[in-house]
Amino acid sequence: MARRPLPSILSTGSAQIARSRELARTAADSATDVLHPLITITRGLRRLASAGRRRWAETPKDRRGPLLFLVASLILVVALVPYGPLLAVITLMAAAAWQGRDRTPPAPDGPDESQIQRLQVLHEALVPYFSTADDPAPLYAHGGDWETVFPTQEFDDSGRVSRLVIRYPAFFPDGEAAPRARIEQLLAAKSGRGREYLFVWDEEGNELTLSVLAPLPTDIAAQRFVTAPGETVLGFTDPSRVLRTLPLTHGEDRRDVPPVVWRTGIRSTEPHLLAVGQPGSGTSTLLRSIALQALQHGEVLVIEGGGTGEYACLTGRDGVLGVEVGLAGALAALEWAVHETERRLIAANRARQAGDPPPQDTKQPLWILVDRPTAFTHLADTDGRKDPQSLLQVPLRHGRAVGVTVVVAEQFDALDSLSDAVRQHTRARVALGPASKQQLEAVLGAPPHTTPVDHTPPGRGYARLGSGPVHRLQVPATPDPYDDATSDAQRQAVLDLLPPRSKPPADTESPPPVPVEVVLTKPVETDATDAEVTKATAADAVAADSVGAEQVSSAGG
Repeated sequence: MARRPLPSILSTGSAQIARSRELARTAADSATDVLHPLITITRGLRRLASAGRRRWAETPKDRRGPLLFLVASLILVVALVPYGPLLAVITLMAAAAWQGRDRTPPAPDGPDESQIQRLQVLHEALVPYFSTADDPAPLYAHGGDWETVFPTQEFDDSGRVSRLVIRYPAFFPDGEAAPRARIEQLLAAKSGRGREYLFVWDEEGNELTLSVLAPLPTDIAAQRFVTAPGETVLGFTDPSRVLRTLPLTHGEDRRDVPPVVWRTGIRSTEPHLLAVGQPGSGTSTLLRSIALQALQHGEVLVIEGGGTGEYACLTGRDGVLGVEVGLAGALAALEWAVHETERRLIAANRARQAGDPPPQDTKQPLWILVDRPTAFTHLADTDGRKDPQSLLQVPLRHGRAVGVTVVVAEQFDALDSLSDAVRQHTRARVALGPASKQQLEAVLGAPPHTTPVDHTPPGRGYARLGSGPVHRLQVPATPDPYDDATSDAQRQAVLDLLPPRSKPPADTESPPPVPVEVVLTKPVETDATDAEVTKATAADAVAADSVGAEQVSSAGG
C-alpha cells in the first residue's frame, strides 16, 4: 500500500507527542548514565539505614543504653584520630556503594538445557529435508551440531522459540511453493502450535528466518476513523506490513494502529469486495463496520440472506434505503439497484456528451451490502423466480463509474454457489475465521505470509486488495447492538455511530421506490457486454431527450 501523508490534525497531535516522548526517554537515559554512581550510593545508604533500624528494633530495651554508649565512644575516637572523619566518610561511601550495587542475576549466556533440547529436536526434524546421501559435506546430519545451522536463537518466557535463523543447503528448492510449505508446516508444529509464525526466505543467502507474530488487538471498538472520502477501514494489521497509522480511542487512552484501508470510487482498481468466513467468524461484523463508515458520505442498501436480523439496527436510519430479509424484497431491491445504476450511467453519459460535469446524484456513493446471497438461490429455484445474484451483474460490472459499490459476504461451504460475476468483479477479498492454506489461497488468490491457526477470535483473518500483498486482519468490534450478548461499551459505541431516524422504520419486505421519471427504452440485459451497455445508454439518452433533461436529472435513487 502506498504511503500517504497523515492529516494535519495528526501532525500537531500524535506526532508531537511521539517526538516529546522520544526526547524525554533520551534525556532520562542520559541522566541515568551520568548519575549512576550517585544513584548507587543513595540506594546503598537507604539499605544501610534500613538495616540499622531493624537492628535497633531487634535490640532488647535493657541493652539499648550500652549500645548507644558504645556507638558514641566510637564516634568520639574517630573524631579525635587524625584524618578520622575523612576515613569514616570514605568507609561509609564504600559500604553504601557495595550495598547499593545491582543484585539482579545476569542473563544466561546462550540457551539453557531445555532450550538446547528444543533446538536439537528441530535440527533432527530438518535432517530428512536438508540432506542427501551423496553430499560430501552435509550441513545437516543425524547427531550433528545445531549451532552451525541455527546462528541466531531467541526464546520467550515459556522457553519456546520466538525467533530463529535457519541455514539450509543451496540445493534445496526454495523457489518452489510445495517444499517451502512442508518446511514451514514442520517448523510451526515443532516450535509450538497455537501461534502465528512469519517465515522470510532469503534465497540469495540460503537462510530462513522464523518469527512469532504478536496477536492483533481485539479490543478496538467501532469508532470514527480519520479517513478521506472513498476510504474504508477494513481492520488493522501488523506495523511492518503498512506505512500508515490511524489514531484510535481505546477507553481513555489514545494509540496509533496500522490499518488496512480499502479505497473505492472511480479510480479504484478493486471497487467491490467479497468476504468469506465460517459461521461466527465475523463477516456480519465486517459488513456492519463498512455500513457505518459508508453512511458518513453515501447511501446503503442491505440484503440479508441469513434471515437472522443482524442488520435490524440500520432499519429506518437516514441514508439506509432498505434492509431486506425476504426473497421478494431482495429481488425488488436489487432490481431497483440495477435501474439506478443504469440511470446513473445514462445521466453521466449525457453530461459527458454535452461537455458538462457529471450530475451530483451520479457521484453520490451507493453501497449494496449482500450477506449470504446463496441462501436465496434455493428459494428462487423453488418459487421459479430469478436468482438475486443475476441482478448483481450490472452493479458489479458498471458500478465503479457511477459510485456504486457492492460488498458480498458468504460462507466457505457455499463458495461454489456464487455466480461468475461475483467471483470475477470482487477483486478485494477478505477471509475470516479458521481456514486451511488451500481455502485461503482459493479466496485470496495467494497464500498468506503466516501460518493460519486453528482457533481465532471473531473478526480475525486475512485481507488482500487486488494483486497486493496478503495482510493479517482484525476487524474492529462492531457487534449487533440489539444482541443481549453484546457488552454495554460496545453496544453504546455502535449506537453512537448510527444515523438518526427521521422517519419510522418501513416494512422490510417493501423495496425502495423505483423512480417513475426514468423510462428505459433499452434495458440493459444482465449478460450484456461493455460495448452493448454503452450503445444502450447512448440510445436511452437520445430517447430521454424528448421527455426533458430536467426530469432525468431530477430522478433520484
